[in-house]
Amino acid sequence: MSHASTYTPSTGIEKWLDKRLPIIRMSADFMDFPTPKNLNYWWTFGGILAVCLVIQIVTGIVLAMHYTPHVDLAFASVEHIMRDVNYGWLMRYVHANGASMFFIAVYIHMFRGLYYGSYKEPREVVWMLGVVIFLLMMATAFMGYVLPWGQMSYWGATVITNLFSAIPVVGDSVRTLLWGGFSVDNPTLNRFFSLHYLLPFAIFGVVALHIWAFHTSGNNNPSGVEIKDVKKDAVPFHPYYTVKDGFAIVVFLILFASFVFFNPNALGHADNYIEANPLSTPAHIVPEWYFLPFYAMLRAITFDIGPIPAKLGGVITMFSSILILFVLPWLDTSKVRSMRYRPVARMWFVLFVITCVFLGWLGGKPAEGSYVLFAQIATAYYFAFFLLILPLLGLLETPKPLPRSISESVLPKTKPETSAAPGAPAAAE
Repeated sequence: MSHASTYTPSTGIEKWLDKRLPIIRMSADFMDFPTPKNLNYWWTFGGILAVCLVIQIVTGIVLAMHYTPHVDLAFASVEHIMRDVNYGWLMRYVHANGASMFFIAVYIHMFRGLYYGSYKEPREVVWMLGVVIFLLMMATAFMGYVLPWGQMSYWGATVITNLFSAIPVVGDSVRTLLWGGFSVDNPTLNRFFSLHYLLPFAIFGVVALHIWAFHTSGNNNPSGVEIKDVKKDAVPFHPYYTVKDGFAIVVFLILFASFVFFNPNALGHADNYIEANPLSTPAHIVPEWYFLPFYAMLRAITFDIGPIPAKLGGVITMFSSILILFVLPWLDTSKVRSMRYRPVARMWFVLFVITCVFLGWLGGKPAEGSYVLFAQIATAYYFAFFLLILPLLGLLETPKPLPRSISESVLPKTKPETSAAPGAPAAAE
């Protein structure tokens, strides 16, 4: 929800600058932005993600100063960073674990958006920009995982880039373009290093659009009703949410630091401390943990779907699992945003979250036996949630009554007073 500016330049410099570049006005308007008074701590993950992005960009720039993107030197340059560069070990561990923290926060942020219906009108563009950010994050993280040039880096790149060859007509050309040749080699590493350095700045730009979009349409909130009276339903973003977000960010950074300083390799793979060897294939090739649900969907398609071969079917399934999020605002037919007032939808949503976690676990297991069957069932439910359950629930479910305003949703419920008959004893408390 856009609002009129309350900023008034007070000094000559401010007046001069405001007339030419109203950056102070923008900052003041951001702090004064009327924000729903009932936002809970699930909403703090937006600020946490902004902090994660800045950390990744800063540490990435420092690491790029010492990294050598060459197949003969990349692995040794990472060891050089760890052993010889002042605080290089800290930069590397912060950057590596920062990617995992980034994805933890973004998955929570997305599940919150799903639960509270933050993708519904008029916030469709906000949601779609968020999905664009997610895709850019995945591309950046995948390319970054290749740079240490360990065994899992090399073979992960080989497996994933080979998937593009399944695309009819253009698949081989796309794969050759990614490789820069006819196998994963030095041109591939150079391409991935360049894109891994560039894409975070693209993410930063889309994040700016994302923030601009929700400052135009206004924040969603747990009750799912719009601000009707700014004085009653909203509070200024500062100091109320700057303090709240600040506290949540500190707590999140404590979790982040616990990984960096006490178990920095917990979320990585031991094989990546072995230099890449094209002649030695690891027994079990797996991507980073945050890609595992999509990797499980990729491997779940072990059968041809009509004229579509199994390999292409797996690729289509994996990419469709993300692309379907773009059309989610039009798949959910319910007029009620928040699942707080949709008990049946809430039940299916909990099962959906469990399914996503289960897919992540299956993605780390061998593609054999019952693991494949479970992955197929979980994949079927993943798509059914978007294509069948949400559209049908919007037509069949009877939601609970919505509060008339945000204030009503947060104020304590009071029972109406009843006057006792003359002479009657007062009711016991």
